[in-house]
Amino acid sequence: MLDKLKSFFDKSFSKESETESNERENALKLATATLLIEVVRADYEEDKNEIDEVISQLKSFFDLSDEEAELLLTEAKDNSDHSVSLQEFTRLLHEELSIDEKNLIITMLWKVAFSDKNLDKYEDYIVRKISDLLYIPHSEMIRLRNIVKNNI
Repeated sequence: MLDKLKSFFDKSFSKESETESNERENALKLATATLLIEVVRADYEEDKNEIDEVISQLKSFFDLSDEEAELLLTEAKDNSDHSVSLQEFTRLLHEELSIDEKNLIITMLWKVAFSDKNLDKYEDYIVRKISDLLYIPHSEMIRLRNIVKNNI
């Protein structure tokens, strides 16, 4: 009897933690995708090259299919439309990600910003702002920007 009860609780908690893990992962994906969309929209133009780069980054970073990336992009656009502040997304990323993972996010943002071959001042500003909100040192943010810039 005691073994059955223990087994029941173990299964219940493992399902709950599995669900929490999936919810956390989905929230991180959506927060990242929303920040990428914020960079796309920073110059008030949704350039096709930038959107394609967002999809490419989402697919490679999160190992998504085309369909999953498109769905995430749609959710991110809706999220961006209804957001009040970048902090609601950056707070989650800051709390959950390592410094290396945050650096990867900043690199993704720079790749999107440079994907139309023109770094607009508003795109530059938003990546810098996000970098600050993720507590990335300024020198590291500049280093990542230069790496991306030199590889285009």
